[in-house]
Amino acid sequence: MDIERIRKSVVGGLISWQKHALTRMLERNISRNEVKEAICSGEIIEEYPDDYPFPSCLMFYSDLKPLHIVLSYNQANQTAYIITVYRPDLNHFESDFKTRRRQ
Repeated sequence: MDIERIRKSVVGGLISWQKHALTRMLERNISRNEVKEAICSGEIIEEYPDDYPFPSCLMFYSDLKPLHIVLSYNQANQTAYIITVYRPDLNHFESDFKTRRRQ
């Protein structure tokens, strides 16, 4: 996935907030601005090119609190779809919050 294209879309307002993401963000006290900042400053740590209907990825950003964003990107209409947002924990990720723990 092309992170620069995704960032350009987000800055340009081509972002679609899925209901699941908005619900989880509200539950977890994560704002839309925090998510946008994370996309513009974070990094892709996993890619899922075969996801349907569009390829998706897991993004990581850490300012004071680490944040993960799962988003898909439609190249045809240049829209980023925010699927879910959460704070990674040490039960599922290593201390870098980027590497998944082996089960």
